[in-house]
Amino acid sequence: MNPMSEGSGHSGESGATASKPRKAKIPGVVSIGVERSKGCGFCVSFCPLGVLRMSTRFNAKGYHYPEVADGDKCTGCGLCGMYCPDFAIFGARSSGVVRSGAKAKASDTE
Repeated sequence: MNPMSEGSGHSGESGATASKPRKAKIPGVVSIGVERSKGCGFCVSFCPLGVLRMSTRFNAKGYHYPEVADGDKCTGCGLCGMYCPDFAIFGARSSGVVRSGAKAKASDTE
């Protein structure tokens, strides 16, 4: 067996790809303008990570609005805001703060 391809799972690949450092996850933040929402649910439908859900409560206009279901999953991709017709929500990446759940190795920070 070729020692260079050991552990890669693919023949002919070098072992260099298996030791590629992983980047630490930068958290995202979702901001919701509750009173601007008309409850269309586009943000909930298009969130790729399932961060949002529709609230059971109503805003002043009588609509169910989105709320954060699992904020730890948010990457700040911004898809929620791109699909919102009322500009009631947007996502953003935080300023370089690494999530406590993200495990950074010494090789990741070099």
